[in-house]
Amino acid sequence: MENYTQPSTDFVLLGLFPPSRAGLILFTLTFPVFLMALAGNLCMVLLILLDAHLHTPMYLLLSQLSLMDLIYVCTTVPKMVSGFLSGNKSISFIGCGFQSFLFLIIAGSEGLILMSMAYDRYVAVCSPLHYPIRMSRRACVLMILASWATGAVNSSVHTVYILRIPYCRSRAIDHFFCDVSAMLTLACTDSSSHEYIMFLSAILFLLLPFVVIVLSYGKVLLAVYHMSSQEGRKKAYATCSTHLTVVTFYYAPFAYTYLRPKALRSPAEDKVLAVVYTILTPMLNPVIYSLRNKEVLGALGRVRGRICCKKI
Repeated sequence: MENYTQPSTDFVLLGLFPPSRAGLILFTLTFPVFLMALAGNLCMVLLILLDAHLHTPMYLLLSQLSLMDLIYVCTTVPKMVSGFLSGNKSISFIGCGFQSFLFLIIAGSEGLILMSMAYDRYVAVCSPLHYPIRMSRRACVLMILASWATGAVNSSVHTVYILRIPYCRSRAIDHFFCDVSAMLTLACTDSSSHEYIMFLSAILFLLLPFVVIVLSYGKVLLAVYHMSSQEGRKKAYATCSTHLTVVTFYYAPFAYTYLRPKALRSPAEDKVLAVVYTILTPMLNPVIYSLRNKEVLGALGRVRGRICCKKI
């Protein structure tokens, strides 16, 4: 690891890529993925906003997922890119806290949004007659607000802690963004108690929602299996497989990073896993939901038609 020391209160992000030809090649491979994630999620948010046919609970929740993925890539990647291209890897103390705050909000809220999406599919398939009541617009908005608020409270706790603890002379964070776990290794005080709190947060925002999602889709798949309509069964399977794919891409790297013992973690491995949930997964989510969803493709055609008519 490069030996950076900061006499000021600034931190130094060691980044994702080494300052070499190999690092440049890796950067040129990663940057297009970032642009695709940025464009795909922005298009998904705007599409759901502009097309009235998509103003349903399922797609309102999907718009929040895309918005969160959009914030993910905008929070972590631009600073990493500018640091690699300019060579200036420093980030201010407040800037680091703000970046960490935004990242933690999304990390906590996205798991709850995915849980809400699983509940939406459970009600739609297992209790279709009660769907208008249990998944009304008001209920959907409350789910969204609760996800953001809970994520913000969790983020505030961790951010306030890392901004108040004393740091040693070396302020080099072995990551490409201000990750709380990487910052705790630089603390001059014993941070084991907060590491325990972080582990509890991971259980609350990762493990518990994942259990709810698995139980929801277990009941959904059981109900789909007993469907008499072949067409309905096919549509339900397609919808469930789409959601389960997104859930797997989100939870697998997060759980492996934050639920395994500290002794088994390494900075290099953590950075690779962070690429998956901050860049790769946000890029894949819009592709998965658009290419495998006829309603989204139909909305894309309608919005494109309206834009073309206005130009003419």
